[in-house]
Amino acid sequence: MLIPGLLFFIIFKYLPMLGVVIAFQDYQPFAGILKSHWVGLQHFERFFTNPDFWKLFRNTLVLAVYNLLFFFPLPIILALMLNEVRKEFFKRFVQTIIYIPHFISWVVVAGLTYTLFTTEGGIVNEALAYMGGDKINFLLSKDWFLSMITSQVIWKETGWGTIIFLAALSGVDQQLYEAARMDGANRWHQLWHITLPAIQTTIVLLLILRLGSFLDTGFEQIFLMLNSGNREVAEVFDTYVYTSGLVNAQFSYSTAVGLFKSLVSLILVVSANAMAKKYGEEGVY
Repeated sequence: MLIPGLLFFIIFKYLPMLGVVIAFQDYQPFAGILKSHWVGLQHFERFFTNPDFWKLFRNTLVLAVYNLLFFFPLPIILALMLNEVRKEFFKRFVQTIIYIPHFISWVVVAGLTYTLFTTEGGIVNEALAYMGGDKINFLLSKDWFLSMITSQVIWKETGWGTIIFLAALSGVDQQLYEAARMDGANRWHQLWHITLPAIQTTIVLLLILRLGSFLDTGFEQIFLMLNSGNREVAEVFDTYVYTSGLVNAQFSYSTAVGLFKSLVSLILVVSANAMAKKYGEEGVY
């Protein structure tokens, strides 16, 4: 049973790591890795001195913080709410409904967003106009971009994110709740003193793993929503790597950018894991 998972990680995660050496080369596809010239840290110096570096770093960091603050807690809250539902049929029905958006591609999500928010017949703007307000160009607005991207993530992934927390909640000893009720504890006391401590380790573990992809803001989603109007706040590391590497064929430079992002994620994971252990949690390793 482990073989498919191991093969996936070996082929798509570990073997591609050998290619990071081109970040230190002037890589030429026809010469290959072995015959390309080594340039050391030249590409990193170019990236750090690029006028776009701080803009990319700021945009990526802001999007990552938005997702961490507004998206990460929601699956926990929703799982706690579902755990309180006593009607099993209704609970499973709600779970099915909230899981569905996860299986919708970002292309469809972007299409739905355009349909809802466009100024040319979009439902939202038509409603604003009907109520006497002015139409807002949400799709081209820099001010609305962060809210739209975060809302898309919340709508698409919150339901799916509850699965792990519901699994953790199913393992809580029911005798603890019975003992708490006998001692006079209400539902809120049981939630605060039994349920949350029971899934605390799972929350910390997922938070650490989340930091591992902290700077992965989602290329496909951002790329589909990126346009000339919001580029100032929408251009992130992922889209920059695509433009530099695939569009402009700067393979070594784009690899250096990707390696920098991976190193930042590694530092975040190691630091968060050490902090978790310091405060008595198990951590990832």
